[in-house]
Amino acid sequence: MSFWHGKSVLVTGGTGFIGSHLVERLLDAGASVRVIGRCKKRLFDRIGHKADEVDFVEGDLSIRENAQKGCKGMEAVFHLAGKLAGVGWNNAHPGTMFTENALFGLHMLDAAAKQEVERYLCVSSACIYSGDCEVPTFEKDGFFNDPDAANFGYGWAKRTMEIQARAYANEFDMKIGIVRPYNGYGPRDDFEWETSHVIPSLIRKVIERQNPVKVWGDGLQSRSFFYVSDFVEGLLLGLEKYPACDPINIGADEETTIKDLIREIILISGYDVNVEFDTTKPRGQIRRIGDFKKAEKLLGFKATVSLDEGLQKTIEWYINTGRRSSTAKSL
Repeated sequence: MSFWHGKSVLVTGGTGFIGSHLVERLLDAGASVRVIGRCKKRLFDRIGHKADEVDFVEGDLSIRENAQKGCKGMEAVFHLAGKLAGVGWNNAHPGTMFTENALFGLHMLDAAAKQEVERYLCVSSACIYSGDCEVPTFEKDGFFNDPDAANFGYGWAKRTMEIQARAYANEFDMKIGIVRPYNGYGPRDDFEWETSHVIPSLIRKVIERQNPVKVWGDGLQSRSFFYVSDFVEGLLLGLEKYPACDPINIGADEETTIKDLIREIILISGYDVNVEFDTTKPRGQIRRIGDFKKAEKLLGFKATVSLDEGLQKTIEWYINTGRRSSTAKSL
């Protein structure tokens, strides 16, 4: 029987990309799931009639009372809610990214403590690491220098959450885990132009047959991309196996350059388009990949979905489902 069977679990950000996949996994495991968010329709759009099985609480987590309401009666909380965007938006709005994400985190953990929630997962981010940290990056370097400039506000908000987690674990009788995921992608990702990350942005450009496809930077920057099913597995194991305020990187070992990434997307799509690299645009860190040995040792976790397999599934989903939604929003 699953560890989560019969447990009451709150997922903040449950109407979003990663959160909706986590909600489905928890429901399948027999958990009683609550989601707090601003719009229940978003949950139906993501998971269909499974949304009927969810206790949905409408609320904005920038308001402290809503966080309290969401945590009441819960045994576990996965805190995923946050403001997310691509490198361009992050660069232009560091203050907004810091304040909104920090507020959500501060309110949620405080509410969980006051409502005596037993387990809490602080979902941090690889964006906390500096642009000049050692690569592959170890967890010990989480507070080395400022976060990379492209993620300054968001990265500091996540660091703030981690400090709060450590402080609350010392003061309250709570089991608090911290995971730092790397570059998630997959079906239901954000494909909107202003806020999408690199994979959905490039997929949309190729499928819409932009010619040339314009790619930010010189294409030599590299990343390890983390498919959504592996991402969710890492979250579940993080809170089940190691609810301690000792951060763990979770991600995939496979590293690829953005130049190779766009070539693979074009190959899978079967479209004949040209590529143009725009070196006047920000590219982010030159390399971003974590050391994931700690996750393998403490959680028994290792990513299993290859980049090629994950891209094929994501492109297929976008063509069959996601494209209609993105096109409608653009009209």
